[in-house]
Amino acid sequence: MALQVFTAVTGAGWESALVGALDRDDHGVTVVRRCVDISDLLAAAATGTGQAALLSAELRRLDGDAVARLHAAGVAVVGLVEPGDDAAAQRLRRLGVAQVLPADADPELIAEALRDAVDGAPAPGHDVADLRAALPAPTRPAEPERPRGERGRVVAVWGATGAPGRTTVAVGLADEAARLGVPTMLVDADVHGGVVAQVLGLLDESPGLAGAARQAGLGTLDATALTALAWAVRPDLRVLTGLARADRWPELRPAGVAAVLDEARHLARLTVVDCGFGVEDDEELSYDTAAPRRNGATLAALEHADTVLCVSGADPVALQRCVRALDQLRDVLPDVEPVLVVNQLRRGPVPGDPRREVGEALERFTGRRPGAFLPADRRATDAALAVGRTLAEVAPGSPLRAELRALAARLAGVPVPAAGRRAALRARRAG
Repeated sequence: MALQVFTAVTGAGWESALVGALDRDDHGVTVVRRCVDISDLLAAAATGTGQAALLSAELRRLDGDAVARLHAAGVAVVGLVEPGDDAAAQRLRRLGVAQVLPADADPELIAEALRDAVDGAPAPGHDVADLRAALPAPTRPAEPERPRGERGRVVAVWGATGAPGRTTVAVGLADEAARLGVPTMLVDADVHGGVVAQVLGLLDESPGLAGAARQAGLGTLDATALTALAWAVRPDLRVLTGLARADRWPELRPAGVAAVLDEARHLARLTVVDCGFGVEDDEELSYDTAAPRRNGATLAALEHADTVLCVSGADPVALQRCVRALDQLRDVLPDVEPVLVVNQLRRGPVPGDPRREVGEALERFTGRRPGAFLPADRRATDAALAVGRTLAEVAPGSPLRAELRALAARLAGVPVPAAGRRAALRARRAG
């Protein structure tokens, strides 16, 4: 059976000749619809009558969200660019188009690329080197990007509703990792009430993550652009601030957030993401068509993270919320295995030894033991919040800071200085 293909290459002088060549029987491709714009293409994709789409880089209003919607509809995408237009090819790749060919490529090569895109991998019997050689490999700026072979890790800091201290943990981990000499990016992706900028005393009206996601959607985000959008708090710590107002959440599309995190991997050895609490997909249940998802940014961060930290408080209410949140996360993202981090551990809310009691309770109801316990230190956190500084700056001897430093070292894969190990040991004994 012939492969059913949509085209959206309007305005190109070679369109008619290409469509005619692709429709030849020996190519195994049938053009079922020639779309006039991206809206027409998305509408056609929703009908389920096509398996692949052939589009040009010049298509108006083409962005990463449109490509993501095509993929969600089960339509594979192949891009065409004018011969020698490397910038257009890179833009399509950033939008999520894996297969990009020059418009003057042989029709059989284009037909083969369409079949490969549908299959998800190069088909046997055709040399994939032909596809890779059709266009030059994408180039990236040498600075400030990390070496291409090195991809940084992404750590998502998530937790149930309430005040378990997600932002305190995220900021502390990023700051301590940077102080250990690890190039770090801190991203505020909380769509309900991100406050990383306020916690660090930064201007929260800067474009930050919203600006980066917007550029990612247009295919123009690279290491240089991401660096310009991030605050340089210190040489090894950059910060992408969050939304200044919660009602701007539609600006953080899941595909855009995922693209930002992917670019951050090339810029920082460790990227720490402060996530919102919501993971349910209830917005999609209210619409018959593709709808914006307020929790989409959180889900994208959790799905693309190498490590997910689930932050819980240490009192009975917080523990109950944590157990329910983990059940909900398992329903939505069953492949995500979060590491439990118990924050605000102190004597009083639970009887006996708080570390043992909380650890046993979480193991009984979630099937996993906490990976870290962070002691409550209200005096230190209040002092840091009052002046917009980190714990290391206002309370270097804080037991909370010592545990955050130890956890940051584990996540970044670097040793903890001897003084830090002794401080963390004293904090655990005191807890």
